[in-house]
Amino acid sequence: MEHLLVELNDLPDEILLMIFKKLNNVSLLCSLISVNRRLNTIVRDPIFTCHLKLMRHSPNDSIGPLPDTTLDRLCSEILPEIRNQIQRLDLESSSIERILLATNYPNLYGLGLFNLDTETALSLFGDQSSLMHINKNQISFLIINITEIINERSMEHPKTFVFTQIFIQYPNLQYLNFGPSSTLYRHLSFSNSSPICISSNLLELHVSLSNFTDCLYILDGRFNQLRIFHVNISSIYAADKKVAKEEKLLNLKCFSLHCDEFTNVYNEFILPLVCRMSNLENLDLNLLLHVKEKFIDGNDLKKNLINHMTRLEKFTFNIYSILLDCNQIDLQPLEYIQNTFNNFKYNQIICSVDYCETRGSRCRIYSYPYKLKFYNDITNNFSGELFTYVRRISLSDKNPFEHEFFLRIEKSFPFVEKISMRNFQPQNNKLCTESNDDNQHWSIVKYSHLTNLTLNTVHDDYVEQFLDNRKVCLPNNVHLDIGYEQLKRVTNNFTRNITQINCRKLKSMCLYGDEISQHVKDYFPHTEIICL
Repeated sequence: MEHLLVELNDLPDEILLMIFKKLNNVSLLCSLISVNRRLNTIVRDPIFTCHLKLMRHSPNDSIGPLPDTTLDRLCSEILPEIRNQIQRLDLESSSIERILLATNYPNLYGLGLFNLDTETALSLFGDQSSLMHINKNQISFLIINITEIINERSMEHPKTFVFTQIFIQYPNLQYLNFGPSSTLYRHLSFSNSSPICISSNLLELHVSLSNFTDCLYILDGRFNQLRIFHVNISSIYAADKKVAKEEKLLNLKCFSLHCDEFTNVYNEFILPLVCRMSNLENLDLNLLLHVKEKFIDGNDLKKNLINHMTRLEKFTFNIYSILLDCNQIDLQPLEYIQNTFNNFKYNQIICSVDYCETRGSRCRIYSYPYKLKFYNDITNNFSGELFTYVRRISLSDKNPFEHEFFLRIEKSFPFVEKISMRNFQPQNNKLCTESNDDNQHWSIVKYSHLTNLTLNTVHDDYVEQFLDNRKVCLPNNVHLDIGYEQLKRVTNNFTRNITQINCRKLKSMCLYGDEISQHVKDYFPHTEIICL
C-alpha cells in the first residue's frame, strides 16, 4: 500500500482525477481519505462526495447493504468529515436509519431509498418517521424504490398513503420517482380513495399506476407546475374515466406513457389525453393496441398527434397493433407502412408486419435505436437490427424457427438475459444424427449473458435446440422452466450425452410434472430442481 501511495503521489492532479473518476466513490473514500493532505484534498472534491451511493450492486442488478466494516468506517469517520459536501445519498433499506443518524447533512437535497418493502416505507413516511430529523424543506429530489409488499392487511391502501405523505412531509419536492424495481409490484391506485395530494412545486414525476383513471387523477391540476411526466399504466380499459378534451395541459414539456397490456381504446382515451399536451417538446409512447380497421402507421401519427404539437422536438415510440378481424386483402402492406415514415424527422423507424387470419395480423413500428429493455413476440419476420439495451425477449411464431433464426437472435441481442418462447411447429432442418462429424457445418449459438430460459410452450425440437451442445452453448448458472415429460423425451430418459453438457450448466430448474427420481438428479448434478 505504501508503494502504491508513493506512485500516486508522483502523478499530477489531472491524472489522478482521471483515474479516480473510474473508481467507486465509496471505495475511493475508504481507501484514501485522511491518508495524506494532498490525496485527502483530491478525494474530498465534489466530484467524489456530492452524490454517494452507499449500497452494493450485484451483476444481476440486485441491491444489498455495504459490508459492516465499511459501514462502520463511513458512519464513524468519513461521513461526519465530508458532511458539508454531501448533496445526494442513495441508501438501501437496512442501512437508511444508521447512515442518516451518523451526522447532520446541511446541504443534502436528494435522497434515493431502495429495496423498501411496504412496511418499511410506512415507517419511514409515517408520523413517527426515522427521517424526522432530516430538514424536509431542503429535500427537492426523492427516489422511492419498492421491491416487496408485505403485511398489506394492516392498511387498505398503503402505497397511496405513502405517496400522499411524501408531499405532506416534503413540501418543496421538485423531482419524485415513486416506483418499483420489480414487475410483480402492484401499481399505485387512487380508485377507492380520494387522498389530499397537492403540490405546486413538483416539476418531474415518474410513477407506475394501476389504470387510466389514476393517470387522469395525477393530471387534474393538483400538480399544476408539472413539466415532465413518465407513467407506466398497468391497464387501459373502456371502463376507465374518459378525457375532458377542454382541459389543456400547457405546462407539460415531456410525456412518456408505457402500458404493458393490450388496449382497444387508443382513439377514445390515449389520443385525446396526449392532444391536451399541445406544448410538448418530448413524447415517448410504448403501446400494445387492438385496432379495428387498420394498423397504426406514420400517417396516423402525423394526423392525430404530431400535427397538434408545433413544439415537438423528439418523438420516440414502440407501437404494436393487432387487427383481430380483418380481410387481408385490405391490409396495408409492409412497403406502404414503411413509406408513411418517409421524411419522418424524429428517428429512423423500423416496421414489421405478420399477416395471420387465425391469430390476428400484427404490425410493429418503433424508433431506432431501440432503448427499451424488452422486445416481445419476435417472429421469423424479425428484421435483425442491433439491440444493445434489450435484456428480455420472447419468441413466438406459427412457422418453425430454424437454427439460422437463433443465430440472428444471438447477433441482434448480444446482452439478452431472459428468453421465453412459444412455438409448436417442428423444425424443418433439424439435425438428425448423434454424430458430431455430420454436423460440423452448423455454427454454435452462444447467449453469453443468458440467465433465464422458459421452454414451457414449445415443440420438443426447441428443447433440443437449446440443450444440444452442438447447436447452443449455454453459459453457466442458467435457470430453466420446462415440463418434465418433455425434458424426459428430449434427453432419452436422462441418458443422452449431447444434451448433458448444457444440462450440467443449469443453476436451477422448475420442472412441471412428476416427482423426480435419483437418476434425474444424477443427470443434473449441480442444479437446484423445483417440482411444480
